[in-house]
Amino acid sequence: MDNSENFSQFRRQSKKGILVIYINLLYKVLKAFWILLFLFIQRFSKISETTLTYIYLGVGFLLLFFLIRAFLIFKNFQFKIENNHFILKKGIISKTNTSISFDRIQNINFKQNIIQQIINVHEVNIETAGSSKAEISIKALSFKEAKALKKAITIYDKKITTEEAVLEEKPFLKVGFLALLKVSLTENHLQSLLLLFAVLVGFYQQIDELFKGLGKRDLLDSFISENTSVLESSVILIVGFLILLTITAVLSSVVRVFLKHFNLTVYIKNNALEIYQGLTTKNSVILKKGKVQHITISSNPIKKKLGISFITFKQAISGKVNKKQEKVIKIVGCKNKQVSEIKNLLFPEENLTNYDKNLPDSYFRYRMYFRSFLLILVINLGLFFAFENYYVFGLNAVILPIFILIIEKIYKKRYYLFSEELLLVGQGSIETHKTYLPFFKVQNIKLKQTIFQSRKNVADLVFQTASGKIKIPCISMENALKIYNYTLFKIETSQKSWM
Repeated sequence: MDNSENFSQFRRQSKKGILVIYINLLYKVLKAFWILLFLFIQRFSKISETTLTYIYLGVGFLLLFFLIRAFLIFKNFQFKIENNHFILKKGIISKTNTSISFDRIQNINFKQNIIQQIINVHEVNIETAGSSKAEISIKALSFKEAKALKKAITIYDKKITTEEAVLEEKPFLKVGFLALLKVSLTENHLQSLLLLFAVLVGFYQQIDELFKGLGKRDLLDSFISENTSVLESSVILIVGFLILLTITAVLSSVVRVFLKHFNLTVYIKNNALEIYQGLTTKNSVILKKGKVQHITISSNPIKKKLGISFITFKQAISGKVNKKQEKVIKIVGCKNKQVSEIKNLLFPEENLTNYDKNLPDSYFRYRMYFRSFLLILVINLGLFFAFENYYVFGLNAVILPIFILIIEKIYKKRYYLFSEELLLVGQGSIETHKTYLPFFKVQNIKLKQTIFQSRKNVADLVFQTASGKIKIPCISMENALKIYNYTLFKIETSQKSWM
């Protein structure tokens, strides 16, 4: 057997891993103390030669310290496979031993950042259902070693035939440059615009703190005041600024999509999806059928005209994991045929086309109108006190129709239907999201009713899964009780494993 495929004895990662670990340590330090570097550069000409000498010696000592630390991390990081368990030893002073059973492993992902691509190594991340991030991260393996390790863990009890090996070479989905460009143009550009504003606000706060520390706050205030007065006096500049922001938002969406989903290729192997994508950071993910808790198929008017959809897969997460850290995997640019094949892979023989859609009670619509009225009232008062001008109330001619349109769309797109084994929940406003949840994946169900809902005899149903919550709001109490009791029956009688 090739030594690269022999994991029965403890072994270390590639020696190139020392460089990867070293750069990673330096990056963390730079990220935490970048403001000090900025101040050093800004005040470089005012620092005496003696002080500079001490600074250089201190930096040299830190670089040497982190190099030694990287070497010790590399030396003490050893792993092997034994009795269908992945075993890891690591640590410098405080040493730990970790043993993970193969059946607990949810994902084995490959990753390559710029440095790893240059030195031609792969990072292998091993995830379990209860962790918010990679439980084990091997920073540097050759592609041959990484592939052999993945094979040893994922198909340890299976034999791959020659026919299967040939089939693996044909991708199920491949999204090229032009297709990815279409995908990026159908993104939520408003989200990109808000993200851009958030970045600008964060940057301004950092600059503000820096000028405060230097005692130059007056210079910053005068600069902002001068430029704001010029901008307010010119309609052309305002329009140009808004156009520039819009173009920037669209370009940022395009860049974000290309960075994340470049060269997206999907294979179907052994009842699992293998997903390869990424530009500056290349990722490889194995998505096992049994590990998927539920999926969401998303589309919007532009995506429908282009005949594409996005599929979001959600896997099991720890109860303490923040929503931003959920284990979400997305495949973009799927055509209708590919969407159907993925649904058939995950939910074979499940057809919901003959079932009627059930809309929420009209109380759901009234509740949205009432909450929107309160929000519009707050917006009006805020604008009035900010500008002290009654003309700001004229904005309601634009705001009100937008709110009404969004509320009506949300109400129409909120529905549910189910078969004996599968629940489908629809939602959205501009975009349409269809979530498919097998009943045996539900861990518990809650029936909630507020004082106001009790007067209308409606209630909310909340399905708790290992990947989060799915909610059906404001349905009649009679239907809510039926679904509640049926779900409990399916939970108690199902013999299928949720993992």
